[in-house]
Amino acid sequence: MTLHGALTVGVVALVTALIRFAPFLLFPPGRTLPPYVAYLGRALPYAAIGMLVVYCLRAVNIQPLTAALPDVLAVALTVFSYRKRRSALLSIVLGTACYMLLIRIMA
Repeated sequence: MTLHGALTVGVVALVTALIRFAPFLLFPPGRTLPPYVAYLGRALPYAAIGMLVVYCLRAVNIQPLTAALPDVLAVALTVFSYRKRRSALLSIVLGTACYMLLIRIMA
């Protein structure tokens, strides 16, 4: 490995560690969170999931409707299974398996 490569890896590792430790340094236990940080903690997970759904479904062709059937059924199964069992891992696995099976069957 060259010196440049080693320095790059070192800087990336240092920045990653700082980013990971920053919340614990800025907001130590026992200290109340500022209201905007508490709000972000509640709102950002939903925003991130929403962005992932939009990203995953952005290229779905709805003409003809049968082209979108695997996507629609997989999303519906994912939502239904999460609402029923409250297990994100189970919902993701079921939705992915459903989608993969449907695109193989319908192709």
